[in-house]
Amino acid sequence: MKDRETGLEDAPNEVSSPHRQTRFLARQPILDAEQNIVAYELLFRSGWDNVYSGEDDDSTRQMLDSILVVGAQGLSSNTLAFVNCTRESLVGHLVTVLPPSHTVLEILETVEPDEEVISACRKLKKMGYRFALDDYFTRDGMGPLIELADFIKVDFRASDTEARKKIRQQLEGSQAALLAEKIEDQSEFQTALAEGYQYFQGYFFSRPTILARHEVPLNQLNTAGLLAAISKDSLDSKEIERIVMADAPFCFRLLRMVNSPLYGMRTQVDSVQKALIMVGEDEFRKLATVAIAGSLGDKQPHALISLSLQRARFCELLAPYLNEDPFEQYLMGLLSLLDAMLQQPMTAIVKLLPLRPPVREALLGEENATGTGLRIVKGYETGVIDASLESIKRLNLSAEVLNTLCIDATRWAEDALKANPG
Repeated sequence: MKDRETGLEDAPNEVSSPHRQTRFLARQPILDAEQNIVAYELLFRSGWDNVYSGEDDDSTRQMLDSILVVGAQGLSSNTLAFVNCTRESLVGHLVTVLPPSHTVLEILETVEPDEEVISACRKLKKMGYRFALDDYFTRDGMGPLIELADFIKVDFRASDTEARKKIRQQLEGSQAALLAEKIEDQSEFQTALAEGYQYFQGYFFSRPTILARHEVPLNQLNTAGLLAAISKDSLDSKEIERIVMADAPFCFRLLRMVNSPLYGMRTQVDSVQKALIMVGEDEFRKLATVAIAGSLGDKQPHALISLSLQRARFCELLAPYLNEDPFEQYLMGLLSLLDAMLQQPMTAIVKLLPLRPPVREALLGEENATGTGLRIVKGYETGVIDASLESIKRLNLSAEVLNTLCIDATRWAEDALKANPG
C-alpha cells in the first residue's frame, strides 16, 4: 500500500527472488586517507556464471534478499555498507529492509532526480539512512540530491583533471565527502589526496609501486625463513623455534594468538614448541601464517591483511574440490599479496621459498590448474569473474557452494584478525 503523502509503498516483509538459493556476493573496501577501512561496498550477483542478472530492478531485489539472508553488518565487518539503489528500490521503499545505522544508499547514476525520487530520498533521510551519489558527473537537476548526499563518488577512470575540477566547483558549499573510486595505484591515490578527496575505493593498496628490484632486506629474511620452514612437508620444530625466538615481537604475537579463544586451548601455551604440539602441524602452519600477516600488517592497511587471509582460507576450503593440498593452497593465497606487504616484486619473493613450480607460476600470474582457486577468489573480490569462468564450470560446483566458501573465508579472516593482537 502506498503512503498518500510520499507515494512510497510500505516495505514488504520479504524481498522475493527467483534465485533465493544463490547468494553470490563480492565486497570492496572503502578507505580513508590513512587507509583505514570505513565501509564496504556490497556487490551482489545472481551467480558465478552470470555477473549481471536481468534488469537492474530484479538484480536489486535479489541483492536485498541476499543481504537479509547473510546479514549486512557481518558482510561489512560492522562498518558502513554501501548498497546500490535503483529508482524502484528507493521509490518503492524496498531499501527499508536494511538497517539505517549501517547502510549507505548509493544512488546509481542512471536514476533521474525527479520529484518522486527526491521525495522518497527525503523520507529515507529522516529515517536515518545516509546517501551516496554514484559515478557523479555534472548535470542539471542534481541540487536536491547533492543536499541530501553524505558521499559523492567520482570515477577516476571516467574523468580527467579538468572534469574533476568542474565537479568540485559545482559542489562548493556541499557538506558531502568526496570519494574517489577506481583508484588503482599509488600515484592515483596521491592525486586524489591532493585534489581533496577524503575517501578512496579500489585495489591500489594491493598493487604497490616498486621503484627498484632490490633484494629482500635483512629484517624481512626472518619472515621469509619462517615461511620456508612451515612450507616443508615435515616440520622441524627446533628450526621453527629458533627462527621464532629470534624475533621477540613475532614470538609474543604467536603465543598471544595460540592462547586466544579462536584456538580454544584449555591450558596455557607458553612456548613455541608446546604450541606446535598442542595444535598439531597443520593448524600450527595456519596459526604461524596468520601471525606473520599480522606482524607485517603493523605497517599495512587492515584491508590488505584481511584480503590476504580471505584468499588463503578460500583456497584452503576449495582445495579438496581441486584435488590439491589444502595447506599449499592456503599458503598460495596468503603469499599472493606478499609483494604488497613486503614492497618487493613477486619474482624475488618466490625465490626464497621452497614452492612447487606450479605454485610459483600461479603466484607470478600464469594460468594453471594449481592456481584455479586463486583466480576464483580474485573474481569474488571484484565481482568480475570472466578470467575464472571456465575454471568454475570445469569444477561443476554450484554457485551456492562456491559462495558459501567465500562467506566462510571472509568470516574466518575477520575472526583471525580479532584473535591476532596488534
